[in-house]
Amino acid sequence: MNRTVRLYALVEELRAVAPRPMTVAALAARFEVSERTVQRDLQALMETGVPVRATTGRGGGWSIDREMTLPPIHFTADEASALAVALAAADADARAPYAGAVRTAAQKIAASMTGPASAAARQLAARIVAQPSSADATVRAAVERALSANTVLRLTYTDAAGRGSDREVEPAGLLTAEGRWYLIAWCRTRGAGRGFRLDRITAAAPTAESAQPHDLAELLRGSAASGAVRPTTLAPLAPHLDRPPAPRR
Repeated sequence: MNRTVRLYALVEELRAVAPRPMTVAALAARFEVSERTVQRDLQALMETGVPVRATTGRGGGWSIDREMTLPPIHFTADEASALAVALAAADADARAPYAGAVRTAAQKIAASMTGPASAAARQLAARIVAQPSSADATVRAAVERALSANTVLRLTYTDAAGRGSDREVEPAGLLTAEGRWYLIAWCRTRGAGRGFRLDRITAAAPTAESAQPHDLAELLRGSAASGAVRPTTLAPLAPHLDRPPAPRR
């Protein structure tokens, strides 16, 4: 059993008995490996965000939050191959928002695959290479924090003509177009809605100041991206946003 398969099997073994814990000795015997190997595997699961935890004392051991894990997912071979491509794209596009979180989330999904789909993904993964990109993790983290917390963001931006400027912006959302990502925000400096290409933000710092709410569609109105629509793949995550408003009574 290779390590990737064993990590998945460890999660499923803990899921099967949750919320009861299992000892390292029991897990080592189950998978016919050393206790040291099991400890390393459990630590690796923790580092990728899998909700495993250790309890000490009589009756202690390792357990998992069953509600925070995925059951086996039955992908088709094409779907599994698409996931391999998505993982590669996330690794290559280091400036994309939440790129780090995309990688760990996709890795958790990949770990839940079994059977022919898993084999198809592994075969394709062996045939994909990526040209690493230089990216400022500090900038990306600042943009992510401002979006998630809805706070004002201070940034330094270089426009298409090479002119730099310092701005204070109130984030409204993200736009993706032709492989590039843009932060759409109300620019306090210009007193208008603006789009900031993420790879042209040279410095960014979040603040503790709450941003005023801004309608994304309203800020895009009249711009080259006025026809932008929500990706259909996001509908399952926010189905209520695509429903017509309820009639007033």
